[in-house]
Amino acid sequence: MYMKELSVSDVTELQKICVDTFYDAFATYNTAENMSLYLDRQYNLEKLISELKNKNTYFYFIFDDDHGAVGYLKLNTADAQSENTFKDALEIERIYIRHAFQNQGLGEILYNIAKTKATLLGKKQVWLGVWEYNQTAITFYQHYGFEFAGSRTVHLGDAPQIDLLMVKHL
Repeated sequence: MYMKELSVSDVTELQKICVDTFYDAFATYNTAENMSLYLDRQYNLEKLISELKNKNTYFYFIFDDDHGAVGYLKLNTADAQSENTFKDALEIERIYIRHAFQNQGLGEILYNIAKTKATLLGKKQVWLGVWEYNQTAITFYQHYGFEFAGSRTVHLGDAPQIDLLMVKHL
């Protein structure tokens, strides 16, 4: 396994893993229409290119030698964060691992990259939002010392859903 920080030249591969992993994680819980709306809005090439160009956003791939990119990480600071609730913080917006590679320690590797980036940037907190019914992710983050810090409503297509906000003080 090895890591790579992404640039605009990686946008096509990024789009593919974004769509694939999000679909695998949430398609069974949502309508096809809402999934399509969400994927089209969140993972279109223009939006991803803009995010890759943002100096306050960081993307990383984790690669397997035989299978290419098997997971990715998206981090945000400053005005790139999806909420302005947490000051002097780094947001873990996404940690996604392809289904076949889950439960192999890759999430821990990606989380450690996020924690290291936060430390290098002098951030006092790391925070994230996690779907209220994603108990596996909630347990993962609690294991690393994250605590609940509120909630927010997000829309997957036209369906409102609740994300629990979790924070870890560094």
